[in-house]
Amino acid sequence: MSLHYRIDVSDTHAHRLRVTLTIPDPGASQTVSLPVWIPGSYMVREFGRHLSGLQARQGRHTPMCRQLDKTTWVVEGLQGRGALVLEYQVHAFDTSVRAAYLGPDRGFFNATSVCLRVHGREQEAHDVSLTGLPRGWDVATAMEPLAGSGRAGAAGSDRRGWHGRAADYDELVDHPFELGPFWRGRFRVAGVDHEFVVAGAWPNFDGERLLRDTRRICEAQIRFWHGPRGKPPYRRYVFMLNAVDEGYGGLEHRASTALIAARRDLPRQGENGLGEGYLTLLGLISHEFFHTWNVKRLKPASLCRIDYERENYTELLWFFEGFTSYYDDLMLVRAGLIDGPRHLQLLAKTASGVRGMPGRAVQSVAQASFDAWNKYYRQDENTANATVSYYTKGAQVALCLDLTLRREGRGDLDQVMRLLWSRGGRARDPGNIGITEADIAQALAEVGGRSFEPELRQWVHGTGELPIDDCVATVGLVQRQEPMRLSACWGMRLNEGPVTGCVVRSVLRGSAAESAGLCAGDEILAVQGWRVRRLDDAAQWLPSAGASRGAPPPVDLLVSRDQRVFGVRLQPRSDDVGLPTLTWHLDSRAGDAQIDRRLAWWSPPAP
Repeated sequence: MSLHYRIDVSDTHAHRLRVTLTIPDPGASQTVSLPVWIPGSYMVREFGRHLSGLQARQGRHTPMCRQLDKTTWVVEGLQGRGALVLEYQVHAFDTSVRAAYLGPDRGFFNATSVCLRVHGREQEAHDVSLTGLPRGWDVATAMEPLAGSGRAGAAGSDRRGWHGRAADYDELVDHPFELGPFWRGRFRVAGVDHEFVVAGAWPNFDGERLLRDTRRICEAQIRFWHGPRGKPPYRRYVFMLNAVDEGYGGLEHRASTALIAARRDLPRQGENGLGEGYLTLLGLISHEFFHTWNVKRLKPASLCRIDYERENYTELLWFFEGFTSYYDDLMLVRAGLIDGPRHLQLLAKTASGVRGMPGRAVQSVAQASFDAWNKYYRQDENTANATVSYYTKGAQVALCLDLTLRREGRGDLDQVMRLLWSRGGRARDPGNIGITEADIAQALAEVGGRSFEPELRQWVHGTGELPIDDCVATVGLVQRQEPMRLSACWGMRLNEGPVTGCVVRSVLRGSAAESAGLCAGDEILAVQGWRVRRLDDAAQWLPSAGASRGAPPPVDLLVSRDQRVFGVRLQPRSDDVGLPTLTWHLDSRAGDAQIDRRLAWWSPPAP
């Protein structure tokens, strides 16, 4: 017999999931716990804080539940072999992709927030039954339904509810559920069904365009990993998108992904252009789908066996997140959704983000991976000074490796990725292939015909600048720095608006703002005696950087801090730390070899 979770979703107004867990044939005592984190989001989130009212029964016997720590309970005094039944409630009011939400409008949950892990029984089958579905609600999930169940997609008024089965606990928590009266579309790629469900969309949402564009992404990526006739490593795939007023993010799973985006970024009927918002959404879809291979099946060796009770450390997020970030936009080019110049805009945005973080000289991208648990997911006013993003700098490491391989003429990063997949993804357990940095280095050496240890040592474990300019020149590109905004010249990041005014969000290390004594939370009221609500407005009455020789003249600011108002004199410097805006362009002087490499880079890999 399998473990069974009955999840009642009828209590929508109270945002409460009622869970009944049945454990057949328990021992004399049974330990259960709720995970403290969800794989793919590297932060301890303490899901147990939303669980309450845990009670146990075994037939007519009421055994005692004793809490061991913040997320673990033991049920003692069990008698005989009768099934142990646990009942509890979960408060579900988190609209992110990482937890659980239930309301009158929709429901969504990851099992890490809802389903207690039964210690010692993780390898057994885990069944899920959804009951109390409001009339008109559908169910979307990649979990396989049981025979005779109301299938995913059946109306919520089906009295049988929905019933599915996961082979083990790891699979259970890798299948999120979307519930509600959502929009649903389907398409087939490589002979496999794909679904896309969207909750909260405007009535003029163009679902057919979203399906067409998503299908092209899927076709490009399946071809990338498996060739023109290959099959993806799943039976069915589900995209779940929650459209909200403000929001952005995604979380990958083995056969699905949960997405959140601003509804204004969805494509609209009658509009054929590709705006920035919709482009960002397509990049998110591409990123999470690429994770189907790179992190869900090829994964850090240290994460092959998940410990749900504490942090699981790795230094390889620069590869699994960074390389995925590199390929997400590149796949949009290869799918024909954007052209080369649009891709260059995206690359320039990434480069500007990395260049604008003084922390890149403090923390290596390998250290950033290891520190994700308490730095990347807990950003504050000093983040830019102390850390670097393993997403953006990892993507730049991928770019440098790819273009270096192409320049040397022995291969490319596509071959490296597929070599790693061919060695691991087709093994006995293709859903759990652990790789190390040594495996990555070996694949680079085999494809490139030499050791790339010096590059990995400097680019991944060092804090020096990456040779971006030299690398992009090999495919006929040039990088230029555009004039900076006033806040960037002075070394500040601001929150600005006509109501809130200019509030300092962070001050960059070594900048004029730091020397002047400005700090996070300060409101800049006036510049040179003039009231400002957007700092760039002051540029019209300040002398330009090149207006006089020598050091720029000082600037007087009126600042409010903790209800006190005082003056600050800021001395701009020509060598100030800033947040440069970088742009990338086609080099009109590029030779035939550079152009050929660029065209090959933007083209789908050969079979």
